[in-house]
Amino acid sequence: MSEQARRRTPTSSKAPRPHRRPKKDPVRILAFEVLRAVDERDAYANLVLPPLLKKAREKNEGFDGRDAALATELVYGTLRRQGTYDAIIAACVDRPLREVDPPVLDVLSLGAHQLLGTRIPSHAAVSATVELARVVLGDGRAKFVNAVLRKIAQDDFDTWVARVAPPYEEDAEDHLAVVHSHPRWVVSALWDALGGGRAGIESLLEADNERPEVTLVARPGRATTDELAAAAETEPGRWSPYALRLSEGGEPGAIEAVREGRAGVQDEGSQLVAIALANAPLDGPDTRWLDGCAGPGGKAALLGALAAGRGAALLASEKQPHRARLVERALAGNPGPYQVIAADGTRPPWGEGSFDRVLMDVPCSGLGALRRRPEARWRRRPADLDGFAPLQRGLLTEALRAVRVGGVVGYATCSPHLAETRVVVDDVLKKAGGAELIDARPLLPGVPDLGDGPDVQLWPHLHGTDAMYLALIRRTA
Repeated sequence: MSEQARRRTPTSSKAPRPHRRPKKDPVRILAFEVLRAVDERDAYANLVLPPLLKKAREKNEGFDGRDAALATELVYGTLRRQGTYDAIIAACVDRPLREVDPPVLDVLSLGAHQLLGTRIPSHAAVSATVELARVVLGDGRAKFVNAVLRKIAQDDFDTWVARVAPPYEEDAEDHLAVVHSHPRWVVSALWDALGGGRAGIESLLEADNERPEVTLVARPGRATTDELAAAAETEPGRWSPYALRLSEGGEPGAIEAVREGRAGVQDEGSQLVAIALANAPLDGPDTRWLDGCAGPGGKAALLGALAAGRGAALLASEKQPHRARLVERALAGNPGPYQVIAADGTRPPWGEGSFDRVLMDVPCSGLGALRRRPEARWRRRPADLDGFAPLQRGLLTEALRAVRVGGVVGYATCSPHLAETRVVVDDVLKKAGGAELIDARPLLPGVPDLGDGPDVQLWPHLHGTDAMYLALIRRTA
C-alpha cells in the first residue's frame, strides 16, 4: 500500500469489541424465577422455592448449600422489603413504576436488595444483577438496569429511607409503611390491634421483616423433644413443652421422626392454640374432639396425639379434598382413634352437641404470618376482610352448635386484625346466647404479655411466634 493510500485509510485506536455472551448465574436466575411466579401466578414463595432449589442441585453440580442460602435470602429479602425498594427505585427512574415492565422491576428489586440489604460489595451486586438482566431481559434493558442500580449504589439503606419516607411527625402511618415495608392499611390495622405508641408498632413491623426460626413439634406419645435434640442441633422452645427450635441451616427432613410423621414443623403459636384448647377445663365426659378446619393438618396432628393420650377420638374435617388428604398424611400413624372427612364446616354432617372440644381455626387474611409469607402483605386488600367475615362467623356459629353443654370451643385465627378476632367473637356470642368466654391466659403458663384477657393474642416481637389469636368459649345452655 502506498503512503498516500495509508493516509486516506481511516484508522481506529481500538478494535471493535466482540459480543460477549452473558454469564448465567444459577442462583440469581432461580431467585428471579421465584419472583416472577409470585407476581404472575400469585404463587407463594415458600411453595415455589423448594422444588426449584432441588432442581438446581440436580442440574448444577456446583450448586451447594451456600448457593441455596443465598437464593433464599435474595427471594425473601426482596419480598419483605419490596415496598421500601419500590420507593427507592421510583426516586431513581424518570417514569412512574407502573410503567416499568414487571420483569425489569423484579430485577431492579433483586439488585436493590443486594446493594442495600446484604453484605455483597456494591460493584459485585451491580455487576451480577446486570449480567442477570442481560440473560433474562436482553442487552437493551440491561443498560437501563445498570443506570438505575448505579444511582442506588451511591447511598446506603438508611440514607435512602431518610430521603424517600415522609417524616413521622407529618404522617406516622405512611412513614412506618415506607420504612418497614408494609402497606399503609396493614400498618394501621396492626397498630389498632396492638395499641400503644410508636415503639411497639415499630418492633412488630421489624419482627415481620426478620427471618422466622424453624420450630419443630414432638407429637406426644409419638416422639420426644429429647429424641429430636439428639438428631439435630436445636434449642428448647420458648413456651410449648413439645417445641424445639432448629439451628439455622438445619434440615427438618433429615430428622427421622419428621420423615416418619411422629414430629413435624409447626410454629410455636399454633402449638399453644392446640395445647390451650386441650387443657381447658370441662364439665362431664371428654372423649370426642373436633378439628373443624383441619387443613393442612399441623394442629390436627398435635390434637390427635393429645387426644390419644386421654383415650379421646378426633374427627378432623376439611372442606377442600386435597387439603383433607394432607390432614390424613399428618395424622397417619396416630396412636389413638381418629377420622378425616371432607366436609363444609358451615354445613356440617354432625349433629348438635356431638363433641366435647372443638377447634375452629378459621380461614383469614394471614396477617399474623407475614414473616413466613411476606408476599401476602402486598397481595391482600382491605376488601378481603369483608369476604372472610361471613365465613368466620358461620364457622364459629356452627362450632358452638357442635359442642355439647359444658364443652369448649377454641376460635383461632392467624391474624391479629380486630375484624377477624374480637369483633367476630363478640358478634357471634351476642346472637348465639348460651355461651361464655373463659380466660385462656392461665392455660398458657409462663407465657407473658397476653393482654387483659379473657382471649389471648400472640405477637412475633413479644413471643417469637406468628400472631395467633385464640378465644375459648364454653357452651352453657
